[in-house]
Amino acid sequence: MLSRMIIELGPWSWWLLGLVLLAAELLVPGVFLVWIGIAALITGALSLVLWEVSLWTWQVQLVLFSVLAVASTLLGRRLLGTGHVVTDEPMLNQRTASLVGRTATLAEPITEGRGRIRLDDTHWSVQGPDLPAGTKVKVIAGNGRDLTVEKA
Repeated sequence: MLSRMIIELGPWSWWLLGLVLLAAELLVPGVFLVWIGIAALITGALSLVLWEVSLWTWQVQLVLFSVLAVASTLLGRRLLGTGHVVTDEPMLNQRTASLVGRTATLAEPITEGRGRIRLDDTHWSVQGPDLPAGTKVKVIAGNGRDLTVEKA
């Protein structure tokens, strides 16, 4: 059934595939299907011109489509890549990194290199030199969920 439809539609089958992929991009976020859809539309445009040429077999069309899909996806990623975006919130979604430089009071003493502080509304595990509870400390580094502190 599918092969019959492709034969009947001829070069328009690539156009149909391209339009379906572009429409699917509206439903599936991520800006990925658009590049494959563009590859199908380019293959369809070439098919309109080369359909009667004996060299233009379905195998050649499929290889060309595959190469164009990879090339357009790579080109699209390069053109629309996020790169280094300048922002007014550079520490957004980097919570431990945003705490570096802040001072707090130890809620629990640091013993054997481990303790806890309270910053804002959160208790944090800390690493640092052994210090008694109530000591003022400064956050000097953040690693995952742990903060490294020193005496302030």
